[in-house]
Amino acid sequence: MSNSTERFSSRVGDYARYRPSYPAGAIALLQERCGLGPRAVVADIGSGTGILTALLLPHAAQVFAVEPNDPMRAAADASLGGDPRFVSVRGTAEATTLAPGSVDLLVAGQAFHWFKVAPARAEALRITRPGAFGALLWNEHPTRGSAFLADYERLLRRHASEFEAVLRSRVDEPAMREYLGGAMECVRFPNQQSFDYEGLRGRLMSSSYAPEPGHPEHLPLIRGLEAVFARHQRDGRILFPYVTLVYFGRLRDPA
Repeated sequence: MSNSTERFSSRVGDYARYRPSYPAGAIALLQERCGLGPRAVVADIGSGTGILTALLLPHAAQVFAVEPNDPMRAAADASLGGDPRFVSVRGTAEATTLAPGSVDLLVAGQAFHWFKVAPARAEALRITRPGAFGALLWNEHPTRGSAFLADYERLLRRHASEFEAVLRSRVDEPAMREYLGGAMECVRFPNQQSFDYEGLRGRLMSSSYAPEPGHPEHLPLIRGLEAVFARHQRDGRILFPYVTLVYFGRLRDPA
């Protein structure tokens, strides 16, 4: 697979517009269990176009949005740059550039599966204060999905050669436990999106494994998507279900 830092550069518009957000219950959990609050300094690692950052800003004193990809970071800057609590940072999970002991809560969304766990863990310990929490948020397909999802995933397996490899690297609980420090909990929340055909196409093309125009599998993939949409749409829309998983734990013991 191509370099994880650059693989979304050509997909920024679709990513910002069509990727799912996170349910209110997930943010409430961060407030109730992980220290998110009006005085908290938060680092959103691999913040992308700012989907999670936007939900954290109203509840924190400051949010560092740490993102290595320039086009994705620019999209977040354009949408969130007017908020004085927002700080855009060019950095990675392994080298955030943040000051030592400056962060109360460290979060990451789907970007975690691109992290190099051992150096990212060392960097997390460097930048967080004693007692700080870490949380990893994922939007995954439910294990008992819909007929639409079954067709959609068959289409990806047929035309997107990287789909299985990305899928296998996603929710790796041992890696998350190593990153968070061993004592890890998980809470699940229902989540969903509703798309017309153009929205569904944008959601597909926001994924790093979807063949882009010019690739020999791109047109067969798009024709297949049109057929899947036609089979399953109701009143011109498709319901795209998720389960949002929040893995969290204390990164280090209080002083």
